[in-house]
Amino acid sequence: MAELRWLAPDEPPDAFPSPHLALRHPDGLLAVGGDLSPERLLAAYRRGIFPWFNEGQPILWWSPDPRAVLLPDELHVSRSLRRTLKRAGFTVSMDQAFDAVIAGCAESRASTGTWITPEMRQAYESLFELGDAHSVEVWQGETLAGGLYGVAIGRMFAGESMFSAVTDASKVALVSLVHRCRALGVELIDCQLPTPHLESLGCRRLPRADFLQRVKRLQAMQPLGPWVTGPTPSSALL
Repeated sequence: MAELRWLAPDEPPDAFPSPHLALRHPDGLLAVGGDLSPERLLAAYRRGIFPWFNEGQPILWWSPDPRAVLLPDELHVSRSLRRTLKRAGFTVSMDQAFDAVIAGCAESRASTGTWITPEMRQAYESLFELGDAHSVEVWQGETLAGGLYGVAIGRMFAGESMFSAVTDASKVALVSLVHRCRALGVELIDCQLPTPHLESLGCRRLPRADFLQRVKRLQAMQPLGPWVTGPTPSSALL
């Protein structure tokens, strides 16, 4: 029977058990404890592991099976989303307002409980300052209408959360992310857990073994350029 690995804060950042040892119930729970230092977070993502826990819980580390992913060439843009990209007057950017995006993601989930605790926010803001975390911003005029954030490891992007303050803004953010991933040679967007919203956009489920094999290859590769972009009309994504 599988047992959870307890991580002490002073253990090496890469002291994770193999993701293949994750529990079946709850699906993917692998380890407990440790810390949210940049070194440990990056070590986790390089192994196909991510943190996810609610306020008041210890740090929980996960690697579910199957894994929800979006391959950039499989993005599905519906007719209605094409109309939104063309006519809604959005502009998109990357890495222009990371703090505002992560705050928007936390606020959008406040009524139902959020895993984006102050500790998590500080951890990902530190990763952003180091150049490892990135945000996509969707603007209507000067107002932040939606966005998403995540962590780039080699030629993969681990999505963490998204939000919409305006209808379809999170979908526009994802289209913008895919557009940038294609330009940088990024082959996989990790969506962690499947949702109907993500599956409507082309997200698929990969067996964990297949996912981990891809992660091993992609995390060792370099993207073809920088992630940051200035404001661009969403119509340019078509």
